[in-house]
Amino acid sequence: MIDRSQRVAARVYAITYLITLAIMMVAFPRFFAPYLVWNNGEATARNLIAHEAAFRMYLTAAYLNGVGGIVLLVAQYLILRPVSRGMALFAALSKLMYAGAWFGAILLQLFALRTMGSGEHLKAIEPASAQALAGLLLDSGWDAYYIGLAFLGLGSALFAWLFFRSQYVPRVLALWGVLASAFEGICAFLYLLFPGFGKVVSVNWYEMPVLLFELGICLWVLIKGLSPREQKTA
Repeated sequence: MIDRSQRVAARVYAITYLITLAIMMVAFPRFFAPYLVWNNGEATARNLIAHEAAFRMYLTAAYLNGVGGIVLLVAQYLILRPVSRGMALFAALSKLMYAGAWFGAILLQLFALRTMGSGEHLKAIEPASAQALAGLLLDSGWDAYYIGLAFLGLGSALFAWLFFRSQYVPRVLALWGVLASAFEGICAFLYLLFPGFGKVVSVNWYEMPVLLFELGICLWVLIKGLSPREQKTA
């Protein structure tokens, strides 16, 4: 049977996901997207240094999103540990790798902002060189993100499979999660191998199917709760 700790973890998961999603849905289009020039780190760097306060607001939101991601992976592990402890742990570690890459991307963005600043240690660097370096750091941040996204896809697929096995949520929803997560992970991996893949399948679509799955899980948990069906053990 489902115990109290699993039910509490499920609610923590749903509430945390909705909060972090709301934060990023406000922060990204408001404080980052207007200054982002795709595939042109130098132009993005120029825009960001001219709107440093807005960019720092986005970075703060991104940091909170990363913290929320750690809460989510712990909650999912606690929910699905009774189904298969080993698989749940591996899925959690995969998502932890994504969290590490996410914070790494934030750090590279902060480096880029500092490079475009006016500190004493930057006076020896020509403005054009500083701008080029900042652009390189921003582009490297995207590379770190997509490395992490491949791990996120793997972890999400494993968690979705455990939901499918457990029948805590409708199996159709869980199966959608498996397929959506596999799509996300494969797209991220192919993007790293072939940067031109982003022109074949837009990067804007990599995460959308998983987002719908996660929203479905959150709504099910908050409205229906976890299914009381007896889980399979491994």
